[in-house]
Amino acid sequence: MDPDVNEQHRGRLTRDGIRIHERADFAGMHKAGALAAEILDEVADLVEVGQTTAVLDKFIEDKVTEAGAKSATIGYKGYQHASCISVNHVVCHGIPGDKKLKDGDILNIDVTVIVDGWYGDTSRMYVAGKRNRKIERLIEVTHDSLMKGIEAVKPGNTFGDIGHAIQSFVEGHRMSVVRDFCGHGLGRVFHAPPNVLHYGREGTGPTLEEGMFFTIEPMVNLGRPETKVLSDDWTAVTRDRSLSAQFEHSIGVTAEGCEIFTLSPGGRFHPTWRD
Repeated sequence: MDPDVNEQHRGRLTRDGIRIHERADFAGMHKAGALAAEILDEVADLVEVGQTTAVLDKFIEDKVTEAGAKSATIGYKGYQHASCISVNHVVCHGIPGDKKLKDGDILNIDVTVIVDGWYGDTSRMYVAGKRNRKIERLIEVTHDSLMKGIEAVKPGNTFGDIGHAIQSFVEGHRMSVVRDFCGHGLGRVFHAPPNVLHYGREGTGPTLEEGMFFTIEPMVNLGRPETKVLSDDWTAVTRDRSLSAQFEHSIGVTAEGCEIFTLSPGGRFHPTWRD
């Protein structure tokens, strides 16, 4: 049997099917998360007007290979790229291609790597060329909503508390939270319980416990929340073609709060690092 499959069964499961990991498992998640975050730091310098998302994806694939890691997305349900790159009104799962970035385009780059059997999953926003105030507000609200969700993570709180923190913050800025996609558990597997909704009511859903690993990855639209998936069966777009943004961290619940596995080593998680 694949040793990684054996490792999937370490720790116990809650009654909701959520795995509780051991303290020693945090080190593996930090290593995988650090590589994914480092790659997103490095690709930032290639995001510019006239660049293609195919070139960005090839750079990411090469970096994964150089690190002796594996891409979690290449071959996943037939997907053939090392990243998802979602431009402007693409909400998520954008497929890299030969279309050139234009001045003012915004893009989310999502990377998941496998290091020693552990999955590191993170995404962040980039801007090609100049940012206008509308773009800045969308990106700021999306980033800050992620951090609001992370602030709600501690043992005894619920997943509904996370969703409520994100939803109330976003809607308070007259934007909308996508409901068709959510965060997920991970560890020695790419996707596992729970589904981490980015909307909800306080005090609802499973209770957070030390040792849970999952992503929080809110997608925020300037317009309405509805999405549709294009004929390629991957690309999800806003139905009203409004701009959409997303930030994602992988985290582990600790005794007093949480640890973020995917912190940017160069402080490049938010596009304003260039300012």
